[in-house]
Amino acid sequence: MSRRADRFLLLAPFGLLAAAAAGVLLGPESLSQAILEMRVLRVLLAAAVGAALAVAGTIFQAILRNPLADPYVLGASSGGGLGATLFIVLAPATAGALSTWGVPLFAFAGAALSVALVYRLASVGGRIPRMTLLLAGVVIGYLLAGVLLFMVATVGSSRLHDVMWWLLGSLQARDPGLVAAAWWCAALGVGATWLLWRDLDLLALGEEQAAHLGLSPERAKRVFFLLGSLLTGAAVAASGLIGFVGLVVPHLVRLVIGPGHRRLVPCAAFTGAAFLVLVELASRTALPGREVPVGVVTAFVGGPFFLWLLRRQRKVFWG
Repeated sequence: MSRRADRFLLLAPFGLLAAAAAGVLLGPESLSQAILEMRVLRVLLAAAVGAALAVAGTIFQAILRNPLADPYVLGASSGGGLGATLFIVLAPATAGALSTWGVPLFAFAGAALSVALVYRLASVGGRIPRMTLLLAGVVIGYLLAGVLLFMVATVGSSRLHDVMWWLLGSLQARDPGLVAAAWWCAALGVGATWLLWRDLDLLALGEEQAAHLGLSPERAKRVFFLLGSLLTGAAVAASGLIGFVGLVVPHLVRLVIGPGHRRLVPCAAFTGAAFLVLVELASRTALPGREVPVGVVTAFVGGPFFLWLLRRQRKVFWG
């Protein structure tokens, strides 16, 4: 398994480069200078978001010790969606409902506030019990989703398309500065997570075992909670709601190389980046003359995988 993991880690960057080349060179439009620049920005954004979601999923699956945990388990998706929708609906027409920085900033703020609220509700005497954290995330997620659906149901038709397009996920990069910000957040979050891979390994064993081995579980959980939330918030702000990446990629990589986070974190980052770059390519080439929302494509891939995983876990726990 160790040799396989080393080979995977060695080949993963080349897989990402191949996916990026395909994303830049392939497409229905002729490859002019403007088209080339647009595709490069989209590929770069897809790579950053894919890496961020994959590593965030790896973090939450480890600290929650739940194979079905994903980056949105703590309500970041509902909070980010609500924040973005508030801007799109309430922004003056002169500001532009799809302002380059307005939607991402409101989405990041909404995701951050929802995760902070979940953390506050889940804290019990300075501790963060796993089940309490999960339940708080589910409840806050449903509440915010209810508010979001109410706004979608009452928003004017002129802006409904903008709201729905963002909620379904979009990698239409309009500003190199936004792409650079997404890359900085992804690089910082992934790098910090990799540097703390030993702590993540210990947490994955269980809190009691981690404490016996010299780790402070509560302190480590807070650090990883912050890192996972940063990665998730940045991804939501940059691209909208793109599901299943943080669920599918960590499991696929773990099946190949094993659970050790020293290799799992960078391999998940490279694989998540390559996966979303290919999804972006599929979203704009699947239907001639039309672009399919990225979140729809990931749902087609992730849905069957989720059902397979659910069936596999049922066999493990219930026979």
